[in-house]
Amino acid sequence: MALEFTDTNFQEVVLDSDKLSVVDFWAEWCGPCKMIGPIIEELAQDYDGKVNIGKVNVDHNDQVSMKYGIRSIPTILFIKNGEIVDKQVGATTKQSLASKIEAHI
Repeated sequence: MALEFTDTNFQEVVLDSDKLSVVDFWAEWCGPCKMIGPIIEELAQDYDGKVNIGKVNVDHNDQVSMKYGIRSIPTILFIKNGEIVDKQVGATTKQSLASKIEAHI
């Protein structure tokens, strides 16, 4: 199951982690976000224990969303050692996201 990243836990769970983190910025009212949601859940199962995969609800976590300048959703950031190493804006395929994950783990 995908993790829930928030303004409160983002530093500890994502930025301070030694694992790659895949962060899906989304909102309940966003159609393309609903399309990518099940893919994020599948990837969370596929990479359980190897990669931190989770979601940030932009409507409830404005500090993290503003810090990364999220203007379009879904936006998926790939963060390793506190730095953005890749980014995906808009809906995409599971294969595309898996390729990006494999490139950074």
